Amino acid sequence: MVNRDDLNVYCNDFLSVSKYKDYCPNGLQVEGTQTINKIVSGVSANLDFIELAIAEQADAIFVHHGIFWKNESNVIVGSKKTKIDLLLKNNINLFAYHLPLDDHPEVGNNIELGRVLGIKKMKPVDSSLIWQGELDTDLKTFSSLIEKQLGRSPQIFGRLSRSVSSIAWCTGGAQSFIDEAISLKADVFLSGEVSERTPAVAKENDMIYISAGHHATERYGVQALSEHLSSEFNLKHQFLEVQNSV
Repeated sequence: MVNRDDLNVYCNDFLSVSKYKDYCPNGLQVEGTQTINKIVSGVSANLDFIELAIAEQADAIFVHHGIFWKNESNVIVGSKKTKIDLLLKNNINLFAYHLPLDDHPEVGNNIELGRVLGIKKMKPVDSSLIWQGELDTDLKTFSSLIEKQLGRSPQIFGRLSRSVSSIAWCTGGAQSFIDEAISLKADVFLSGEVSERTPAVAKENDMIYISAGHHATERYGVQALSEHLSSEFNLKHQFLEVQNSV
């Protein structure tokens, strides 16, 4: 067991929360029980996930996408009210970590996705959320590996016949970082989503762009963080999957 406030302080320090200017509050978003024994993790704090957490009798929820965002309304009505009400009635803590979890060098979304996809010589790019590394396979085989590991077929844009050996990537909705990947001279840039301009930018710069799914690419950091906390504080942990086609 661990004290809620002690866990919050530990996570904020471990993930270096204070160094990020983010679109949301990182850390404890909704206060629940003071003593935590069982935690559950998932990608997003949507209603389906919260209902699963209640069924699993969780003391705390850890997610990448929380409830509060700076570009959304501040009023608590509709589904937001429903979700917060359920958390409060069931005395469940909600912890959410966005950019700090993407970027973390041990349990972050980027490094964990790189491990899942077998990327070699992984390293973060200075002053950026992008990571870079090397591939020791061809594009067709790499595409098959993505489909097998992430459970969905990736969308691939660019000259598919070209050889590939270097890759840059950033999980989630980071397709706009393609310009940074071009400056790195990466053969492949991988992210979660695709915008209207992305296929043309990839083609014009003879780069392969892979859209592997926002949800699919961001499953792994929150699991790794929660497994770390489980080991550090002797907590029960369970990852709860809520399918999302995006």
